Amino acid sequence: MAKRGYDRGLPTSSMFPHMPPAAPPAWLKAAPALFLLLWSSGFVVLKVGLAYADPMTFLALRYACVVLILAPFMLFLRPPLPRGASAWGHLAMVGLLLQAGYFCFTYLSLKQGMSAGALALITSLQPILIGLLAPVIAHEKVDARRWAGLGLGVSGAALVIIAKASIDVISPLGLAFAISALLCITGGTLYEKRFGVQTHPVTSNMVQYAVGLIATAPLAFWLEPMHIEWTGPLLGSLAYLVVGNSLVAITLLLTMIRYGEASRVSALFFLVPPCTAIIALIILGEAIPALAWPGMALAALGILLVTRTARTAAK
Repeated sequence: MAKRGYDRGLPTSSMFPHMPPAAPPAWLKAAPALFLLLWSSGFVVLKVGLAYADPMTFLALRYACVVLILAPFMLFLRPPLPRGASAWGHLAMVGLLLQAGYFCFTYLSLKQGMSAGALALITSLQPILIGLLAPVIAHEKVDARRWAGLGLGVSGAALVIIAKASIDVISPLGLAFAISALLCITGGTLYEKRFGVQTHPVTSNMVQYAVGLIATAPLAFWLEPMHIEWTGPLLGSLAYLVVGNSLVAITLLLTMIRYGEASRVSALFFLVPPCTAIIALIILGEAIPALAWPGMALAALGILLVTRTARTAAK
């Protein structure tokens, strides 16, 4: 994400939206595996933290910590800033969609009684929406083989989720919040792909998490008693979510989106339910039902088909 071409007068994607980004760095090859590990384990760690804090309060606290960590880097590193109001607006919009929209609606859906299985099933439809909208918004072509991979991924994720929890919808409002979370993460992915600004990661993260904090703090104040128990597990959960998820995982995700196809990157989310189940088995001792194993196999096969199709097309 850190490109300094604008400092030398060189053209960047912020000047020409349709211009492809520079060659990806070598470390980006390890980004998918690391992202999956951090993102999937984040659900397990979050479950630990939510036992000691209200959901929206915990989310606002997480964003406040991220902003406090990034502030000294902004002062001492003095990273290059985007030029023009539109560039700042694009960064803020991604933060509004991904940080404020997706996570707020996720927690609000759970607060309204939506089961975790139903919420995960609804938000896992994101790659299908990406596949439908990417040809129009991000100018990508999704062929029949990739659609087959996406279908296998959805089927595998659904099997895992059905095996882990009930998918009965409790509340129409909870369902509306879940669909809103799905639309936010889909919109954020496509917006970053179409209008993403190549700027220093400290700058982009600072803007996006500040937007998330501005949106979530009032919601926590209005909707919750803002209860927090300052325990060791809560502090450990908070530290992991701040560093592992908010700083590292999101940066990896946005970097992969910028250098790869939006529909291919989004297909990684098919592996989140199986990976989360395995991590929960190791850390929390949650058993994996027998039906979940074929679901994991289907999801993995779908990912293989999508990524192999993309590599073949690149050749």
